[in-house]
Formats: sequence, C-alpha cells, structure tokens
Amino acid sequence: MSQAEERRAARLAAVQALYQMEMSGEGAEEVAEQFVAHRFAELSAAGTATPDEGFFHTILEGVPQHQTEIDRAIAAALSQNWKLERVDSILRAVMRCGVFELVARRDVPARVVIDEYVAVANAFFGGDEPGFVNAALDTIAKRKRAAEFGLPTPEGEVEF
Repeated sequence: MSQAEERRAARLAAVQALYQMEMSGEGAEEVAEQFVAHRFAELSAAGTATPDEGFFHTILEGVPQHQTEIDRAIAAALSQNWKLERVDSILRAVMRCGVFELVARRDVPARVVIDEYVAVANAFFGGDEPGFVNAALDTIAKRKRAAEFGLPTPEGEVEF
C-alpha cells in the first residue's frame, strides 16, 4: 500500500474515532487503542489499506488538544446563520480533522488536505455535504496558509 492510501485510511479512521469520542465521551487514547486493536486489524484482513498509525494518532490527539482554535476557525468560515453546533456530528469531525491538518501539518499541501477531506465527506454523505466541506476548508486554508494560494497573510491571523 502506498503512503497516500495509508494516510487516506488514517484520515477516515480519525474522523470515525472523533465521532466515537464525541458520542461516547471516551478519551483519545482509549478510542485510539480500540481502533488500532480491532478496526485496523479488520481492515488489514479485508485487504483494505491499513491506516498509517502514527498519522492517525497525530490527528486524533491533535484535534482535542487544539479544539477551541479549530472550532473558532470553522465557526468563522460558516455563514452567519449557521452555528457549529448545528452541523452534523460526522461533518464536524471531518472539518475538525481537516482544519487540524491545515494548521498543524504543514508538510501536507493545503490543496491535498482539502481534497482528502472532501473524499472522506463523500464516504459518509451523498448530498451537498462534501461541497460544504470543500468551501469551508478552502476558506480556512486561504486564511491559514495564504502564501500557498499566492495571497497576503491576513492581519492578526494566529497559528497553533
């Protein structure tokens, strides 16, 4: 399996794990152990790409650690009529993972992050949600990684 396939599988697993954490109240470490012990083995047995375990852990630990900043960035990208709490919980997990990567994983190009999380959204939703993820992450990427898009860095923009 290629690194890209392993990372794609890690992103999908991280979104699922964040959703589980939100629904169950369990911590990142406990949920990560469950995923590595059970779900990763199931994927491997099924011949599907096994998630990049280190990448999975980085996302799963990083999102809760920076959740306030991540949620602020997402809220700023939403229209004035939408609150983050109104966004579907899976969609919130997708966007939180994407924003974490945009801000904390500068080794991954912004366009790759956006494309990957649109693909993750497509795995869960068949309607407008992937477009919503694309628009929100694009807006955030242009603020957080302006230079990659040939834009000036917005004044007062704070990084993690």
